[in-house]
Amino acid sequence: METPTPMPGARRLDALLLAARGRIDAVDAEFLLAHALGKPRSWLFAHRDELASDDTVAAFEALVQRRGAGEPVAYLTGQRGFWRFDLAVTPATLIPRPETELLVELALSRLPPGRALRVADLGTGSGAIALALALERPRAQVVATDASAPALAVARANAQALRLANVDFREGDWLAPLAGERFDLIASNPPYIAVEDPHLGEGDLRFEPASALSSGVDGLDAIRAIVAAAPRHLEPGGWLLLEHGWDQGAAVRELLTDVGFAEVATERDLEDRDRVSLGRWSPALG
Repeated sequence: METPTPMPGARRLDALLLAARGRIDAVDAEFLLAHALGKPRSWLFAHRDELASDDTVAAFEALVQRRGAGEPVAYLTGQRGFWRFDLAVTPATLIPRPETELLVELALSRLPPGRALRVADLGTGSGAIALALALERPRAQVVATDASAPALAVARANAQALRLANVDFREGDWLAPLAGERFDLIASNPPYIAVEDPHLGEGDLRFEPASALSSGVDGLDAIRAIVAAAPRHLEPGGWLLLEHGWDQGAAVRELLTDVGFAEVATERDLEDRDRVSLGRWSPALG
């Protein structure tokens, strides 16, 4: 790989950002320059007139080139903010999205604080959901599963960085590692994009693990498997919460109702799109 040539004449930080304009998004450029400097992005706002070293210029140019080729900023910097913390992310994990915070909010509203509850997060990836719930409900015991050993390694490292001891990580497909166990709440942001969806070949999705994005011809294979198995792992009255695509709310509600869940509903995200469907396990109905 060729060593990138530093942008000519760009030695002040604001000049570096200006030179990157038009090649990549301005906010992306700020995150990448801050990463090259080893500083938080907020630091740049008061130091834009400072001079950059040749090493910083070269490192920033390399990042700009890679971002221009489509690599996600989160993978270039190795982190992404979620909930109230920063998470390490790698190409082995899905990049946490802000809309997934709705799933966390809905789960917390069904997990009374101060109680020793049991919670499961299926397909944890970087650990975003599991760690947010463990942080906000320190008396809860959270179990996070993932079929990817590299993803679980990232999640474990994130838990250690946040000093969260109430999370247990297990390798396996969805509920398979939870044999014989029951929980008060199960949450998941499973893959829900159809395998032939053209969006998989666009933007950041090109670089994220396909197994964390797509699931069957209609995108619902993983959700079907979770809904079918969840009743065996929920306490009576326990909740199942599933993130899904904007056009899948009706289908997921039907799956939940058919299995015997009560209080089935779909919640909308900040863009007023169907985002999370949920139901309460009612053995009498099932």
